[in-house]
Amino acid sequence: MGYVREYYERIVKLVEADWQYISSCFERKSFAKGEVITAKGQVENYLSFVEVGIIRHYVPGEDNDLTFSFCFEKEFTCAYDSFLTRLPSEYELQALADTTVWRISFDDLQKVYANTQVGNYLGRIAAEKLFLAKSKRELSLLKYTAKERYLQLFYQQPNIVRQIPLKYVASYIGVTPQGLSRIRRQIS
Repeated sequence: MGYVREYYERIVKLVEADWQYISSCFERKSFAKGEVITAKGQVENYLSFVEVGIIRHYVPGEDNDLTFSFCFEKEFTCAYDSFLTRLPSEYELQALADTTVWRISFDDLQKVYANTQVGNYLGRIAAEKLFLAKSKRELSLLKYTAKERYLQLFYQQPNIVRQIPLKYVASYIGVTPQGLSRIRRQIS
């Protein structure tokens, strides 16, 4: 839980009583490499903070999955739209490495919001960060070529290029694995 507190305290200093209440609502859970964390059609019930590991967000397909996001250590993640609306998720979350998370249920998060002022503030900050990341991703897909998107990943998020299998990187930037190979040859 130390990483979660450290993450929160980069935003706001926590009073010990608030931290004790908030931390009591989290549980630790581990997932094996390749394990589906949230399945398509399942209502997302947990907001998770990644202690260690990598999580991929994707739309499963018959021939190819469509990868649209990755989450690394010390980041919050979930099928956020499903978590908020309480409707079944249209995509899946999968552990790309052995992954351990600290997670809080939807109901417990609502209690944190109701019982702590700092919980509301932290929730707003987390929602704003998720919105900004989603907005940046959408603009990237609209404004840049696949080559430009790959170069942006290479310079801005090198952990994706280094740690994620190339077939998922290709899907993430919107090309086939062969197309990504061509892009990589062009820039090397």
